[in-house]
This record gives sequence, C-alpha cells and structure tokens, in this order.
Amino acid sequence: MEKVLYFEQIERNKRYSWVLVALVFATLCFMSLVFSLIFARLYGVGIMFLFLMFSTVFNIGYILYTYYKSADIAVSAVHAQPADERKHRILIDVVEEMAIAGGVPKPKVYVMPSPDINAFAAGRDPAHSVVCVTEGAIAKLNRQELSSVIGHEMTHIRNFDIRLVTLIAIMVGLVSIMAQLFLRSMWYGGGGRSERRGGGGGLMIILLLVGVLLSIIAPLIVKLVQLAISRKREYMADAGAVELTRYPPGMISALKKIRDEYKSGLQTKVNEAVAPMFFADPTKNRLMDMFATHPPIEERIKALEKM
Repeated sequence: MEKVLYFEQIERNKRYSWVLVALVFATLCFMSLVFSLIFARLYGVGIMFLFLMFSTVFNIGYILYTYYKSADIAVSAVHAQPADERKHRILIDVVEEMAIAGGVPKPKVYVMPSPDINAFAAGRDPAHSVVCVTEGAIAKLNRQELSSVIGHEMTHIRNFDIRLVTLIAIMVGLVSIMAQLFLRSMWYGGGGRSERRGGGGGLMIILLLVGVLLSIIAPLIVKLVQLAISRKREYMADAGAVELTRYPPGMISALKKIRDEYKSGLQTKVNEAVAPMFFADPTKNRLMDMFATHPPIEERIKALEKM
C-alpha cells in the first residue's frame, strides 16, 4: 500500500512540474504584455517589439540552461567539491546503500564546506542528480543518522521533488528578473519620456500602476508558493527516509542535533535560491513561519515520533 502511495506521489509531482511550466509561461507572458504596452507608450512600438523579442529569447534560454544545468549550478553555488573516495568512504557507501534501497541510480556525491549539519539533493531527474552533504554532517552524525539524512534526500530524488524544486526556482528567478528590469527602466527616465510622447493620459497611468503592482506582488506570490510546496514535501521526505532505513530513531536523532545547532546560532550560509533544497532550513527567517523554507524542526520530530 505504501509503495502504491509513493508511486502515486511521483506521478503527481510529474504533473505538478508541467503545471508549473505552464504557470511560469502564463505569468511571464502576462508580465511581458503589460510591460510591452507600457514601453510602447514610453518609447515607441519599435522598442516594444525589441523588448518582446529579447524577453522571449532570454526566458527560453534561461529556462533551458537552468533546467539542464540545475545540479551543476546548485553545487557551484555552495562551493561544493566531489566527495573523495578515501576521505569520504562512509558517505559514499551510505549514498550507494540508500540509492539501492530507493531503487534509483546512485547520484553524484559532493561535500560542502560548512561546519553545521545539512544536506541537499538537486538535478532534473534521478538519472542526473547529485547529493551534497556538509562537512559538519559527516563529522557530527553517526552512520544511522547519516543514513537517515541521505534517505531523506534520496526520497526527494525518487519522488521527482528535485525537478519540482528546480522548476519553481526557475519561475521565481524569471519573475524577479522581469520585475527588476521593469522597475529599473521606470527609474531611469521613463516618466519624462512619457510626457514628451504625450503618454500621460488615464490609460498610461493605469498601465503604470498595474506594472508597478505586478512587479512588486508577482515575485512575492511565486516565492510564497515556492516555500509552501517545499515545506509540504519535507514531511514526505522524512517519512520516506524512515521507509528506506527502517529506523525512525535515526531521523529523530539527526533532527535533534540540528535543533541544538539552531539554538547555538550555527547555520548554513547559502543563497536564498537554493535554500529550499536543503534538509534543514538554512535561512535566518526561522521565527517567521510564512517565509520559512521548511516546517519547524519540532513539528517534524513530532510527526516522526507518531510513526
């Protein structure tokens, strides 16, 4: 029964991935339409068409490059290095064991230079995935705890969560880029040009208001969607780790060690774009649940203790 539910979740994640692709294009198309109408009034139809062509080519290129290079981008962003066959033998063995247990190809293994306990998985699918573990996790976790953390990440890989998180990150990035481009263009003399072109009528004012509001609200909305989806999948990955290791105390113990690190102030310093990928929330907004990338550690522990 559990395996049936997992396969159903994988299929749902695949469907959600394509829905998100549609959403990103719909959001970007709407933003491009509004911004193009404004640029047409400010700078002329020729500039509007140039903007549309540039934004279309840039968006497609950005999506394809980020999607296919997502794993490389993620490990590069945290300055991770490939795991050493001798120095990190236990880590490599644990990753191989969890890959076999999860029925997925063994991902590439990386080590991130950070003293705290954390890890993440990235890639567009199980065949092109990576697992990255901090030096602190290798030093501070015993084998059972490390297996649980790797099992958590292997569940993300098996359930295609890594593809979903990649697509969401692309959506957030593109919407933010579009918003910043528009706001900066307005900052550098847009109003003066509208006056010279006689574009200060009621329609122009409405378009400008819509454009500014869209630039402010759209990135916030897609960011909240990103965080909400990330939090939901952490509970499932915790349960998946227990299924793979068949040892709930291992995951509970690892989370308690991370909780103690939180209290001491130790945390991973990473770019916000990759924060949702991590095993534990690496951001500074732990007191602000709305903007947290993960559910509270205590809630995750309680859920596991009920299993």
